[in-house]
Amino acid sequence: QVQLVESGGGLVQAGGSLRLSCAASGSIVSMDVMGWHRQAPGKQRELVASITRGGYTNYADSVKGRFTISRENGKNTVYLQMNSLKPEDTADYYCSADRYGIKYWGKGTLVTVSS
Repeated sequence: QVQLVESGGGLVQAGGSLRLSCAASGSIVSMDVMGWHRQAPGKQRELVASITRGGYTNYADSVKGRFTISRENGKNTVYLQMNSLKPEDTADYYCSADRYGIKYWGKGTLVTVSS
């Protein structure tokens, strides 16, 4: 069983920055993929960014050039640096980890961007 705990959400003005953290209970080196997803009220959960064990990254078009996903294996933590935030980035942000075909989820952290 893998437990994921997100932190770093909060209220920020448009144009500001936040860094989200996702701390895993086990070694993230064993994870095939780790990702960040978000879900806004009334909308489906969507992938924001992901990073593979080999370091390959993928981003949603809406966040390319503004968000950066990274991992710190020694701390079993994945980060999402979010810059130039927009009101449409407001959502609950969830961390995920894939291992052996099983996807694990954190409980989420709320990001609110005011205009």
